[in-house]
Amino acid sequence: MYRTWVDEDYVDWGGKMTVFKKILVAIDRSLQANAIFEQALNMAKVSGSSLVILHGLHPESDIKTDYLIGVATLGDLGLYGQRRRRQHEQLQKQLANAQSWLQKYCQEAVGQGISAELIYPIGEPGAEICQAARNHQADLIMMGRRGRQGLTETLLGSVSNYVIHHAPCAVLIVQE
Repeated sequence: MYRTWVDEDYVDWGGKMTVFKKILVAIDRSLQANAIFEQALNMAKVSGSSLVILHGLHPESDIKTDYLIGVATLGDLGLYGQRRRRQHEQLQKQLANAQSWLQKYCQEAVGQGISAELIYPIGEPGAEICQAARNHQADLIMMGRRGRQGLTETLLGSVSNYVIHHAPCAVLIVQE
């Protein structure tokens, strides 16, 4: 027999019951985010789990300056500093927006008796999800998948594919 979730009840997987104490739910601003969160919330209710709600931020790439050594003028360095300040200000806005947006999910979980915390790491999403799972000792990562395939996935990458291959715990992918 196999174990699966059916109408929030357990179906036996050969007598072994897997209980997830901490579920890391990774969401983005896609249309799929609400469905992923609802599934994580339902699983947390059934298993008595707590949630770690994650939204990764990907900062703009930095300007490479190595080639400017010995060539750049003080004016060029001033423009670089202005760009860095603008990037920092933009990142601060993104952090504030992420916190505000994720707070709604956290409040919904707490309102239903589920312990929840928010995190919004900055960096490559796949690596940040795996690192957060390690740091928070998650038993399960729940996340979506956009369904990219072939050349598109090769060129743009796949966060879910990275997580599946590098996660320190079980991974549940919610297909779009």
